[in-house]
Amino acid sequence: MRTVKSDTNELADILRKYGEEYSRSHHTTYEQRKAMKAISDCRTSKMGGNKLQCTHCGNEEISYNSCRNRNCPKCGYVKQIKWAEKLKSGLIPVRHFHVVFTLPRELEGLIYINQEICYNILFKSSSQSLQQAALNPEFLGAETGFIALLHTWTQDLRFHPHVHMIVPAGGLDIDGMQWRHSQKKFFVPVRALSKMYRAKFIESLRKEYIKGKLKIPEKNNNINYGYFESLEKTLKEKQWNVYTKRAFGGVSKVVGYLARYTNRVAITNSRIISMEGGKVKFRWKDYKSPVKWKQMDLDADEFIKRFLLHVLPSGFYKIRYFGILACVNNKTKKTQSFILLEALLKESYYEGLLWHEVLLKAEGRDLSLCPVCKKGKMVQKGKLAGDKFG
Repeated sequence: MRTVKSDTNELADILRKYGEEYSRSHHTTYEQRKAMKAISDCRTSKMGGNKLQCTHCGNEEISYNSCRNRNCPKCGYVKQIKWAEKLKSGLIPVRHFHVVFTLPRELEGLIYINQEICYNILFKSSSQSLQQAALNPEFLGAETGFIALLHTWTQDLRFHPHVHMIVPAGGLDIDGMQWRHSQKKFFVPVRALSKMYRAKFIESLRKEYIKGKLKIPEKNNNINYGYFESLEKTLKEKQWNVYTKRAFGGVSKVVGYLARYTNRVAITNSRIISMEGGKVKFRWKDYKSPVKWKQMDLDADEFIKRFLLHVLPSGFYKIRYFGILACVNNKTKKTQSFILLEALLKESYYEGLLWHEVLLKAEGRDLSLCPVCKKGKMVQKGKLAGDKFG
């Protein structure tokens, strides 16, 4: 009986080999420990599985269950495909912009130990700034909507929290009776948007300081995090970057780019090259260099540390919908936008399909086909319980 297993280096292999030692020598959160165990156990006997047999040649195989942890690079692929298709089918049928709200590095130490509070401030300040700017009659004078997605990493796995947004080029006028198109360029000057965003973030952060809700990190780079006036002065001297550009290649390309990170975190198994002698080698893309793809060697300890930086608090929603695209407006403002644009809301191509049916339609991969004879179907002949003490 054959067991289905990958021969390539995987994140799970790194965690199984070096994770226990890392946990003994470093403080980890409950979410991080849970993610490490789930990824290590994914598609192994500890998760249980199914006995499969071919209807044509009798070939038998064992297929172990997935962990379904949102940090696992082997899980969530079908969810990613379905999310992207559902999003594309529900977007307003106009041009779109790709907008990115970043944060100054001076905040990273504070944000990391106050993730839920600070990520919520990031969503709130960026979304309110964009909505307020769109309503301004000097810019667009309309109510817009957008999808926001939190990213926390760079290609080399460093901590860099920022929000990506997909924004339609226009919005509903105040009366909701006309769709107002924006000009070819983005409907609000980026410099003005950046200042609004910075002011709103600092003000929300101040309120959390006053409430005593924030954990205060040690002084770093001459920044006294416990003295808000000093921190505020430093933040106001920094330029808060907001990037905006047309969705070249169409909105589908931007959605596809963002979809790769909706149900996965930081790094895919395909980027991991080797794990030898306590070192992990992986590929990363350097956007500032003429040679885009490079290789990086990290101690396994440092690699795991960087990976765990991006495990989000339990139950935290990293994808959010605002304005006329908010779920509460699906049957009102969003529907009205489609009517005004003389377009029809489409149902997602994969709506209601099972995971193997999605893969068949999306990639032509029939996972039920026997890998030996290529004729029969692999059907379930029994179940395997997970290891009792796994």
